[in-house]
Amino acid sequence: MTDGMTWLAAPHSIAFGGYSVVMARGLTPEELVGRLTETVLGPQHTAVPVGDLTGDGLLELMADRYGSEWDSIGLRHGRCGDWSYTVAYGGWMGEFGGGPPLSRGGVDICHLEFEEENGKPVPPQFAYVHDEVVLSAFNLHLDGSWGYDGVVGEPEVASRVQAELTAAGLPDEEADRRDVHRTALGIVERHFGLSLPRDEIVTGTLPAVLLEPA
Repeated sequence: MTDGMTWLAAPHSIAFGGYSVVMARGLTPEELVGRLTETVLGPQHTAVPVGDLTGDGLLELMADRYGSEWDSIGLRHGRCGDWSYTVAYGGWMGEFGGGPPLSRGGVDICHLEFEEENGKPVPPQFAYVHDEVVLSAFNLHLDGSWGYDGVVGEPEVASRVQAELTAAGLPDEEADRRDVHRTALGIVERHFGLSLPRDEIVTGTLPAVLLEPA
């Protein structure tokens, strides 16, 4: 596990529009896909396998099938060490959140999300949840927007993460937001022992599914 997490802070690191990555310890990649599918808002959805694809290949398939990649949601999935992961493509922004908790049954869930092209703007977000209990969650820009400017969660864990951010000089209102984003991701990476395989995700092929109404 050498790629870490900081590469996510690069512009359009996964796909145009930002990234939404969910990691799970205690589930297979297929089980994680199944749980995520249950949380798509609106009508019940099902995950339809479409083969092993690159990210660009999945977006092209979505555009061909639906007229625009933004009119559907796709997931690519894999495994890195003890963690299964999914990467979302297409119109995933704001489309998850219903259904049973992903972390039910003693599962560890990490969620990293950044709506890079949202004009509001939305800061990158991180959350670590174990068995439906939030251990640590914060806005990676640490800028006081979107309701909170520090780390929330289980006090012992949240306070340690907050101390590491403080030791790294964050928040820093004068720093470039991309640098703050990268520094915060580095702290998440080291504190929780997280990593994602950059080449596998950015240029390689992974099993892919489309989330379609059942």
